[in-house]
Amino acid sequence: MMNKKVLHVVNISFVLPYYIGSQFDHFSDKGIQFYVACQPSDHFYSYSEEKKFKPIGVNILREINVFEDLKAVYKLMAVIRTEHIDIVIGHTPKGGLIAMLAAFLSGITTRVYFRHGVMYETSKGMKRFMLKNIERFTGLLANKVVCVSPSVLKLSDNECLSAKHKNILLNKGTCNGIDALSKFNKAELNIDALNVLKEKYNIDKDDRVIGFVGRLVNDKGISELLNAWKELTTINSNIKLLLVGPLEERDGISIDLVTYIKTTPSIIYTGLQHDIAPYYGLMNIFILPSYREGFPTVVLEASAMELPILTTRVTGCRDSIVENETGIFIDLDPLDICRKLNLYLNNKVLAQNHGQNGRNFVLKNFEEHKIWAEIQTKVFNF
Repeated sequence: MMNKKVLHVVNISFVLPYYIGSQFDHFSDKGIQFYVACQPSDHFYSYSEEKKFKPIGVNILREINVFEDLKAVYKLMAVIRTEHIDIVIGHTPKGGLIAMLAAFLSGITTRVYFRHGVMYETSKGMKRFMLKNIERFTGLLANKVVCVSPSVLKLSDNECLSAKHKNILLNKGTCNGIDALSKFNKAELNIDALNVLKEKYNIDKDDRVIGFVGRLVNDKGISELLNAWKELTTINSNIKLLLVGPLEERDGISIDLVTYIKTTPSIIYTGLQHDIAPYYGLMNIFILPSYREGFPTVVLEASAMELPILTTRVTGCRDSIVENETGIFIDLDPLDICRKLNLYLNNKVLAQNHGQNGRNFVLKNFEEHKIWAEIQTKVFNF
């Protein structure tokens, strides 16, 4: 048993199930008491009751706001002092910056920044300059930086985002691993619930479903995917595109493409879903045509569900498959996306083999208990 108090800092609560999730239960049993600072919301407080951590409502904005940011730092310093926090862990660029600054000023010796990706990769000009230097300043304040994928680690080292001796990789990557034994396991799916979803979305037994999970924004390659879909549907019948995730204004796709999503019979748009495991059960192929990632957890979830993967060679994504064994790399080009989708659609045996290999790849490297063991030794030091 290790009696320690750990404060996690995030900006929005919806990332908590992905970044930490069942870690709360696992490490609570080992004597760690968790606190989480986050923007207040109904989800935040209900999730705190479910996972038994102490919620700290703090206004952590995504954009720079000097007055609100300083208030957040001051409030975190007060929490660290009054609650006698031992370890502070910051997530995402803004949450990490606020957390590391508050922890440094409070004299906390274990300051951990989880680098979930590198936002400036798709930025230009002054915005890129600012984001890059925020990463460097946060890396300077932290004494451990968990890079969530080998390619994020390589980029961090090459661009001096933090001192090399601070940078940590958890096994083969990710921040939390996934539950591939029960939650993301094809054998554990509820067939009746699956049939209800098929009826709801009008998916016939002969339909082949290409699936995407995530925010429907430009950074995720949605525009390229939809343009590829226009071509794909002219040469294939009985195919459906299942889009699981919210449309967002920030980095949003064009109004024409939003209309196309909502009016095209072959496209199923579900909006945001909190239990996505059954939706993987509807799919035959999974695609993530992203411009940048830290480590795409959705790819691991889909692989665990025995789906063949199409994704890009960008940071994070390149670490999530074994090329030509668990998936195939695509270019951010509608014609290449169309061609590679056709490869799986026209070769069921190849798709099946890649899906089965993908599950084995996840079980070997990313099952959550393997990642938690790394967190215990490399982050918590016990």
